[in-house]
Amino acid sequence: MNSSMLLKSERLTYRSTMASDLEMVLAIENDHENRSYIIPWPRDQHMAALRDSDKRHIVIEDEAANPVGYMILAGLDSPHHSIELVRIVIAEKNKGYGREAVKAVLQYAFKGLSAHRVWLDVKEYNERAMQLYLALGFKQEGVLRECIKNGDQYESLIVMSLLRQEFTALRVEV
Repeated sequence: MNSSMLLKSERLTYRSTMASDLEMVLAIENDHENRSYIIPWPRDQHMAALRDSDKRHIVIEDEAANPVGYMILAGLDSPHHSIELVRIVIAEKNKGYGREAVKAVLQYAFKGLSAHRVWLDVKEYNERAMQLYLALGFKQEGVLRECIKNGDQYESLIVMSLLRQEFTALRVEV
């Protein structure tokens, strides 16, 4: 995948992740503020995502081209036009980057990729993310109870989605 720009929002630019970006991706993923909210991937899993035509691995940069996070989409080859927001991780908190990036990726998925549905899962205790997704129109579909093991504990995931007609009715702008 090349490093061409995929889209731009008010303050952020989104481009395809390159292999040379993976050290930054791994560092952001393993930061103590992010690690408990995601299931970190090893480098080779990120490399596989870069080569997978069904996935889009995206670096998020600020106005000065400094990386502030990344996201991964999957389902690009889905005959059902169902795109999964596999991951969004923002390094710089409390700047509104997460909200801006989710709005931008929704525009990209529905308008650029002709998605019918965008979905994600979020750990049940990630209230900040759930409130953001709800504010942007996502609906909770269900709970995958204790589906992942984290150390000695099991954690549940909340499945959320947004349909094209819901997105269109909201008129989400970036």
